[in-house]
Amino acid sequence: MEQRRELVKGLSVYGATSVVAGTIIGTGIFVVPSIMLRQLGSPLMVIIVYILAGVLSLFGALGYAELGAALPEAGGEYVYMHRAYGPMMGFLYGWTQFTVAKSGSIATIATGFVIYLAYFFPGLNEVLWQAPMQIAGHSATLQLTGLQVGAALMVLLLSGLNILGVRRSGRTQTFFTAAKLLVLFTLIVLGLTLGHGSFEHFRTHVNFGAQAGLLATFGAATVAALWAYDGWNNLSMVAGEVENPPRNMPIALILGTLLVITVYVLVNIAYFYVLAPAHIASTNTVAADTARQFMGKAGGAFIAIGVMISCFAALNGSILSGSRVPYAQARDGLFPQFLASVHPRFRTPAAAIAAQSVIAGLLALTGQYQSLFTKVIFSEFLFYALVTGGIFILRRRMPGLARPYRTWGYPFIPAIFVILSVMVLINQWSDSVWVLALVGSGVPAYFLWRIWKRAR
Repeated sequence: MEQRRELVKGLSVYGATSVVAGTIIGTGIFVVPSIMLRQLGSPLMVIIVYILAGVLSLFGALGYAELGAALPEAGGEYVYMHRAYGPMMGFLYGWTQFTVAKSGSIATIATGFVIYLAYFFPGLNEVLWQAPMQIAGHSATLQLTGLQVGAALMVLLLSGLNILGVRRSGRTQTFFTAAKLLVLFTLIVLGLTLGHGSFEHFRTHVNFGAQAGLLATFGAATVAALWAYDGWNNLSMVAGEVENPPRNMPIALILGTLLVITVYVLVNIAYFYVLAPAHIASTNTVAADTARQFMGKAGGAFIAIGVMISCFAALNGSILSGSRVPYAQARDGLFPQFLASVHPRFRTPAAAIAAQSVIAGLLALTGQYQSLFTKVIFSEFLFYALVTGGIFILRRRMPGLARPYRTWGYPFIPAIFVILSVMVLINQWSDSVWVLALVGSGVPAYFLWRIWKRAR
């Protein structure tokens, strides 16, 4: 019998930490501070919410560190869901990730990259093709822009790079994560030293549009901050390719998350020091405006390149991690078997990467940036809560499982994370029907898959 090929353990502690930090730092830090200020009205409150959202993300990472060190298998959250709740819940997780959560996140990041690429090549915003069509008796126009095509091509390009090998993609992740951290630290240092701003800005309160209740605005701002932190879970998906996972998984998860919290707080301090709060509340390009304040016209180009670097690294890390979920499910017989194949030369799950790229590429062609990421956030926090709750189940069900790292603050830290995650879901109730319907569609898909397997 031919021996089954295994994935190569090619991610060092530096590569693993880069996956954590690189997939967290995307476009959010360059956009959401303005949104949060319009909601909260106070620069100081924005920074406080960023810290609280960072602590919540760290609590989640602490729980995932225990699971990742104890169950260092490709697929991450799918493996934890399968072990804690059984094959059906594992299937539903993978179904959601494959069809919308991870594929939608990849499409969104790719779209963000091309939006900033259009800063240098405005022709990308032009319509390349359009055709009239009838939908339920209503006239509509189907069109394709350079932005949509460029985003789909970015998905295919980075997916191809990941097929070539985890060491190559891991080195790419490390390089681009270091590059975007350099951009952010440059913005922090130059902003605080050459920005000629004022710390009085932090005492200023702004009113921007209609003000909702305190809980509503605080919740909405927290969701925006959590979008900026999203991605800390991705390392668990490539746990099977991390060198010495019992040691390196907890280190990478905790250090990567702490690094991002520190950078985010310092960048926000630089924003509010350099620019007046009224200016920040009225712009959607706070980072570019901050750089332009002390770097002139070159500041806009500088930040555009920085955002592109950030998107590139986040996109690479998301493709690297997300493809391991259908691969792991296929190995367990819960997805088509061809998705479990490993490339004979590059030792990567090439079929799973290719299949994921097709779905993500199609989503990128829709061009629906905001609609995609709002659905992504709801679906992800639904499973963040379930996975973290699985820590309690597995400790009771599998007491003899080797746990090289145990969650600090157990049981309080994971319990707090689950409760706050549920509150995030309640706050996002407007997205719940669509996402829960999609997750629910995985139930008949699961039973149809089992019937088909039995028939074979």
